[in-house]
Amino acid sequence: MSPTASALLLAAPVAVPSAVAGAYALAGLLTRPTTAPEHTAARTEPRQHVPAHGTTLTKGTAPAHGTAPEQSTAPAQGTVSAHGTAPVQGTAPKRNPWHWAGLVSPVVILTCGSLLARDVVHGGPRKAATGLLRADALTVWMLLVVGAVALIACGAAPAYLNGERAAGRAGDRAVRRYHVLVQTFLAAMCLAVLTANLGVLWVAVEATTIVTAFLVGHRHTRASVEAAWKYVVICSAGIALAFLGTVLIYYAARQAGVAEAWALDWPTLVAHADRLDPAVTRLGITLVVLGFGAKAGLVPLHAWLPDAHSQAPAPVSALMSGVLLSVAFAAVLRYRLIADAALGTGFTRTLLTGIALLTLTLAAGLLLAQRDYKRMLAYSSMEHMSLIALAAAIGSPLALTAALLHIAGHGLAKSVAFCASGRILQLTGTARIGRVRGLLAKAPPVAGAFGLAVVALMGFPPFSLFASELGIVRAGFAAGGRLGWVTSAALLLVLVAFAALAVRTARMLLGPGTPTGESPSAAWPLLLGLAACAALGVALGPLTGLLDAAAHTIGG
Repeated sequence: MSPTASALLLAAPVAVPSAVAGAYALAGLLTRPTTAPEHTAARTEPRQHVPAHGTTLTKGTAPAHGTAPEQSTAPAQGTVSAHGTAPVQGTAPKRNPWHWAGLVSPVVILTCGSLLARDVVHGGPRKAATGLLRADALTVWMLLVVGAVALIACGAAPAYLNGERAAGRAGDRAVRRYHVLVQTFLAAMCLAVLTANLGVLWVAVEATTIVTAFLVGHRHTRASVEAAWKYVVICSAGIALAFLGTVLIYYAARQAGVAEAWALDWPTLVAHADRLDPAVTRLGITLVVLGFGAKAGLVPLHAWLPDAHSQAPAPVSALMSGVLLSVAFAAVLRYRLIADAALGTGFTRTLLTGIALLTLTLAAGLLLAQRDYKRMLAYSSMEHMSLIALAAAIGSPLALTAALLHIAGHGLAKSVAFCASGRILQLTGTARIGRVRGLLAKAPPVAGAFGLAVVALMGFPPFSLFASELGIVRAGFAAGGRLGWVTSAALLLVLVAFAALAVRTARMLLGPGTPTGESPSAAWPLLLGLAACAALGVALGPLTGLLDAAAHTIGG
């Protein structure tokens, strides 16, 4: 592949979403609003609500079990019918072709990743912009994951946004703002996985925090704004730690004689890692793991995750849980290789093992006590990220291969689950598990997709999470010693999480119900994601070489 073609493929995943975001913003400037102003359409909260079982809740009264009002109430300016279906004000909104323009970016990301894959596997890394952009096998794998999850989320967005507009929760400006922010979010994530400069990586991850904060507070309700502020405060603290760690690594590189222009270049740091000062590097790596671990939903800076994921629009929750957490952890994997070369494998193994076990223990315990299905999915994300961290701690080729496969499988399954949960919330008017019954009878397409996604998250075959979790367990027992005991404890905690997910999902899906007439056509992105997750579990096909090369990239 020519240098020009490589440069275009490396730049397009960042440039195209940025251009689409600009197009949405420009369209907003040129189009006069046709709906009610934002302060009446999007920010109005209901004064009274009749939940599915007839209990009346007034504004300002917290529902039982601590569920946020916005999750257990009907859409703004209306009530829920006897069957739990959210009302539609007036006529259904017209189909807007601009909704589907958001699919351009995922298609471009997937195309660029596919074209780069063979070139990278057989010809090595590709560079552009004087080395600022670089694609190795890990980069390409993450690009494909970002593109696949974004395709599901952007494909599900039109139906979700139409439901929000029909319920009076979003006007034209809110919808356009949503599209601008989502496309900017995609550009920032692609930049984070494409850049070879650790400073630019930090900037890109910080940009995702800023953009997604506005998306978490998209509905402008009290709970969503609180969740957005909590997200900003905690993740900013984490990113500040990552910044300090990056500065320390830069200092260690300069002290080791690395030129200023290349002191944060990842390949250069890996090549000169044995010359880095051990004490400075140890402190820097600890701060980086804690900082980027906050964005990955790992202990101790994890508290933002359940609130943000439960309050964000469902397609945004799909992107945050499906790929943002993994993009942040990919940064940890990059730093891990530097640390292992500079300090030996023992330091990061101990650090990641402790964080993984603490996160898994917390997630399993909270899943047992959970009564909100969107928060349930958020704690499930913590469970799966802890398994990926455990695989990185083990560090064998099998463990790293399983970790990368788990990143892909979790991204696909969790994006389907969150997108389906958004539609369930619109249909029932509540996120309380105890108030949702008979979904399979009421809305078979979305309920079936939700149920299969949870089955995939529980690690059942043929979905890829079965193969990846089996690989992590095998790698842990093969490592022996302390890691064998750690793997045994992790396996028991995973079984606890499995039981919690199974019981709560069964309560939601089973039972009698009256069909709502839900159109199966809106479920195509969800079925596509489930099919991809199952295909990865059966055979990797042409992705086998890429997955092995990606594991080798972070395995040293």
